[in-house]
Amino acid sequence: MADAPGKRERLVAGAREVFHARGVERTTLADIATAADVPLGNVYYYFRTKDALVEAAVDDLREELREALAALESEPTPEARLKAFVRLLVSEAPLTARQGCPLGTLVSELNKREDETGGAWPDLMRIPIDWAERQFRELGREDADELAVALIASYEGIALLTGTFRDPELMAREGRRLERWIGTLA
Repeated sequence: MADAPGKRERLVAGAREVFHARGVERTTLADIATAADVPLGNVYYYFRTKDALVEAAVDDLREELREALAALESEPTPEARLKAFVRLLVSEAPLTARQGCPLGTLVSELNKREDETGGAWPDLMRIPIDWAERQFRELGREDADELAVALIASYEGIALLTGTFRDPELMAREGRRLERWIGTLA
C-alpha cells in the first residue's frame, strides 16, 4: 500500500484546490489547513508565509502541466498530440464550469498583485504555448507561434465563457471546433 501524502504535499494540494475555488486573495491559511486536513499550526512549519505557499502551489501546477504535456508525447504525430491536448482540456469542462480554468484564473489573479511576487507567473501560460508551438512547428507551420497563441487564447476564452454561463457544453463544442481546425492545419 502506498504511503499517504505527507503534510507538506497535502498543504500544497489543499492550497491549489482552495485557490481555484475561492481565489488567492480570499483564501486564508486556515482555509488551506482545513482543506489539507492539517492543523493550522503545522502550516507555519512548512511555509513561513502565505506567499511561500502560493509559490509552492504554483511550482506544483507548473510541474503538473509539464507532466501532462510530456504524457501527450506518446501520440504518434503532432496533429494527434494537439488534438489530444484539446481533449484533455475539454475533459475538465465540468470543473471549469463551476470554478473557471485553474491555470487562467490563477495567473490572472496573481498578475494583479502589487507585492514582489506579482507579475512573476507568465511562465505558467508560456508552458502550454511553447508546447503547442513545437507541435505546430513539427507540422511544418511557419506561423507556429501565432497558431499556438490562437489555440491557448481560444481555450482560455471558452473557459471564461464556460465558467460565466456554467455550461460545460460550450467547452465541448469549442473542443470539437478546435479539433477540426487543427485537422485543417496539418
